[in-house]
Amino acid sequence: MDIKEIQNLIKFVAKSGASEVKLEMDDIKITIKTGGEEKGEGVTYVQQLPVAPQVSQQPQAAVATTEAPSAPVVASDDNSKYVTIKSPIIGTFYRKPSPDKPVFVEVGKTIKEGDVLCVIEAMKLFNEIESEISGKIVKILVDDSSPVEYDQPLFLVDPS
Repeated sequence: MDIKEIQNLIKFVAKSGASEVKLEMDDIKITIKTGGEEKGEGVTYVQQLPVAPQVSQQPQAAVATTEAPSAPVVASDDNSKYVTIKSPIIGTFYRKPSPDKPVFVEVGKTIKEGDVLCVIEAMKLFNEIESEISGKIVKILVDDSSPVEYDQPLFLVDPS
């Protein structure tokens, strides 16, 4: 239900003379109160109910996110000669494939296109983030085992 439909519903209820109308659908609950004891405008409450995701769609979404490229973007501040590699998904950032293994990359390491830079865990799936450019790691911008957001900068790379 979009905002226009809600506005039309409010107008309809106001014209009908009803003092209160409650509407409940799959993912939305609306209560419209008009008139009543107080003279003034009607009050509308819109409550978004949480929708449980379908189990069958979760693996498909995870597969799509692993295929999504971590598009490198040139930084706009004083590090303009460096390329910023950003997170393609929301999750937990890990520098190692497992706790007993060495880190994927260190500052100063030369990387090439296709090298795994880190792992981001999302919904119990570990997604390897690969480099789309060749260059040298200048800075790692996120601590190990930290939560990351979509499009959050992870690495600065010197492509020269």
